[in-house]
Amino acid sequence: MAREGTDRGQALIEFAIVLPIFLLLIFGLVEFGVLLNAASTVNFVSRAAALLAAEGGKTEGTDCQVLRAIERDLTPPTTPSRVARVEIYWSDSNGNQIGSNVQSYDRTGSLTCSYGGGASVTIPYTLTTADYPESDRCDALDGCDVAHTTVDTIGVRITYTHQWVTTFGKFIAGSITFQRSTAVREEPTL
Repeated sequence: MAREGTDRGQALIEFAIVLPIFLLLIFGLVEFGVLLNAASTVNFVSRAAALLAAEGGKTEGTDCQVLRAIERDLTPPTTPSRVARVEIYWSDSNGNQIGSNVQSYDRTGSLTCSYGGGASVTIPYTLTTADYPESDRCDALDGCDVAHTTVDTIGVRITYTHQWVTTFGKFIAGSITFQRSTAVREEPTL
């Protein structure tokens, strides 16, 4: 009879040792899955935004359209409020920024953009660096200026701060910030 009691006690102790490891593994898999999903979503949104920026080219209000598309296309588990910065930049064919040619928008404050025909829209961004305005870009339809002798490749870089889903993840790791970018040649797509 004494043997049965020690077997139950041993099983309880083994369970108590294995349970935290098992829970750590489960929570880790959940957190990693959500992070991977968020990174994939931000990558997709940067591609869509770069295509939109390339299509808009020199057209006034292109940057606002890009920022609005980013706000609209970020779907759960990502949220637009976790976007720290969006940069629209002149890129080489490999996606690297050329010089200091960048329009940086921090997701703070508000920015009102005006379009042709008197329409305007307000977005939750503030222009922090203005070294690549829409008017300086070279696209296939509107042509180039002295600084840009060939059609530009335009890049969009999104800086995103991911918050962990579980309390365990928040306690262990805090948050993680990552960037995703895409560059597209500025010419119309048929």
